[in-house]
Amino acid sequence: MIYRKLGRTGLSASILGFGAMRLPMKGEGDAQKVDRELAIPMIHRAFNSGVNYIDTAVGYCNSDSQRTVGEALKGWREKIILSTKNPCYELDEKAWWKNLEDSLERLQVQHIDIYNHHGINWKSWTEKVEPFLSKLMMKAKDQKLIRHICFSFHDSNENLKKLIETGYPDVITLQYNLLDRSNEEGIALAHEKGMGVVVMGPVGGGRLGVSSEVLEKLIPGTNRVPALALRFVLSNPHVCIALSGMSTMEQVQENLEIASDNKPFTDEELDIISEHLQKLKKMAELYCTGCNYCMPCPKDVAIPKIFERYNRGRVYGLWDNAKKAYSDLGKVQWDKGSKADACVNCGLCEDKCPQKIPIRKMLAEAHKRLS
Repeated sequence: MIYRKLGRTGLSASILGFGAMRLPMKGEGDAQKVDRELAIPMIHRAFNSGVNYIDTAVGYCNSDSQRTVGEALKGWREKIILSTKNPCYELDEKAWWKNLEDSLERLQVQHIDIYNHHGINWKSWTEKVEPFLSKLMMKAKDQKLIRHICFSFHDSNENLKKLIETGYPDVITLQYNLLDRSNEEGIALAHEKGMGVVVMGPVGGGRLGVSSEVLEKLIPGTNRVPALALRFVLSNPHVCIALSGMSTMEQVQENLEIASDNKPFTDEELDIISEHLQKLKKMAELYCTGCNYCMPCPKDVAIPKIFERYNRGRVYGLWDNAKKAYSDLGKVQWDKGSKADACVNCGLCEDKCPQKIPIRKMLAEAHKRLS
């Protein structure tokens, strides 16, 4: 295993981190729990191979991830850097502390190494974190309940840079992958300021965890898309950890092999990747730029979301993932909207589209290919 310094924390972290967000589950609906007979051996396989960073959160895996990680940490605690998150953005001190205390209890630990504000953006920083919640973080650090302050980030690159300039966090956890390089400048700035950079979603939240004829032959010797994606993230010298959510032992093994013999892409190879992806991005934008001018739809058809999924297949060759994502549309609160077959051909969307896309025709095509 290869290790990098986690910014100014001084910690030496494995370049592969175990993301405990997609652990194997058993049961149905609200009664689903992590399948510990599968999950804990996966975590221990990673630990035994040198992975020393694991990340979880209150709500992961139907709120059972923290307890599972706590059980897996028995006998390993002093060797592992533990990261978890506080989702509280209420100006309620008791609620914030209860989240921390509950996490300590579920994880069966005395302290948390990397403690995140979960899902920060510039608005929540200015209104909640800077004036109030940061004070609670500092108090918890003074009490040695947490070691280092972090935030997981979901906002624009410009706002990322503003947050970095505050000097507040020791570590940042953010999105960065082959399909989304928007945070690249912010990542470089964080490294310059001495902050550790942990990348979540190195395989695009699973989008790059499947086969693709378009991407598999891009770099000779890298014939698997997940390997291409993980190597791309780890080739960025400003990244400390690629945090991969793993749900099978096969995924664990593949990621371990990549991280244990990581050969950064050369500048020439990175140029090839960049040029090819730029062409693909322009091709995707010919179809739909995601401007959302077509919305709202009177029948709640999720037009931009459907076209984004359709582009995963026809532009990037990620058909398996695109079909699953289309099937899952509307099933969870953060991915609302109806599928294309709800369209009644009213044409209101086409009147508003600056690209003049024949949306009704394209929706029908998308539904046929993705269903």
